[in-house]
Amino acid sequence: MRLLLLRHGQTPSNVRGLVDTGIPGPRLTALGERQAAAVPAALEGRRIDAIAVSTLLRTALTAAPLADRLNLAPTTYDGLREVEAGDLEMSGGHEAHQAYLSTVFAWARGDTHRRMPGGPDGATFLARFDDAVAQVVSAGGSTAVVVSHGAAIRCWVAARVAGLAVDDVERTPLDNTGAIEVDGDPTSGWRLIAWSPDPLGGPALRDDEGADPTGEPLDGSVGAAPRSGREGRPAAR
Repeated sequence: MRLLLLRHGQTPSNVRGLVDTGIPGPRLTALGERQAAAVPAALEGRRIDAIAVSTLLRTALTAAPLADRLNLAPTTYDGLREVEAGDLEMSGGHEAHQAYLSTVFAWARGDTHRRMPGGPDGATFLARFDDAVAQVVSAGGSTAVVVSHGAAIRCWVAARVAGLAVDDVERTPLDNTGAIEVDGDPTSGWRLIAWSPDPLGGPALRDDEGADPTGEPLDGSVGAAPRSGREGRPAAR
């Protein structure tokens, strides 16, 4: 099955650089709404059999324009929600951002017993995301758009997609409505098809001024300053 893992549109917390993982979470900004509105045209001509969203409001709002265009009712899966931040919830400092992402990518490297400060361990996160993906696959169809979150998508892809180096994934951004496309199934595994770090509607819908921690590279600058450059997608190995 083909999965298009789509990050939600921009939220006020993304603009403010806050690690905001609680339910139901914020709505989209005006830019986030434009990003979501651009998704149907970006996917025009693609066969899409299902749309999956998390329990956080921003994913449903992001999926709505595509769902309306395709006349598909999104299915909600709790397992697709963002990595819970625990004691780091609503933090906006550089050190907190580093602690959050460093923990997420430690899980992807196999240190799944490590805990988010005051939060879950990696085994718990990966089990719930795996279960949600398995449910999406078992629902049938050849292609599903899965609207989820920056850290959750990047962690799961780094841990589960064959041939991807975690170092590459953590250095590669995933903007709001950026997407990672994979093919496979829970039994035989997953392979990378495409990585689109920019919004699907194009780089004009990017916000380079924010300090959004969950979609930024882990390179020492997360939460410290706006990014000034872009990197390409990770290559499958």
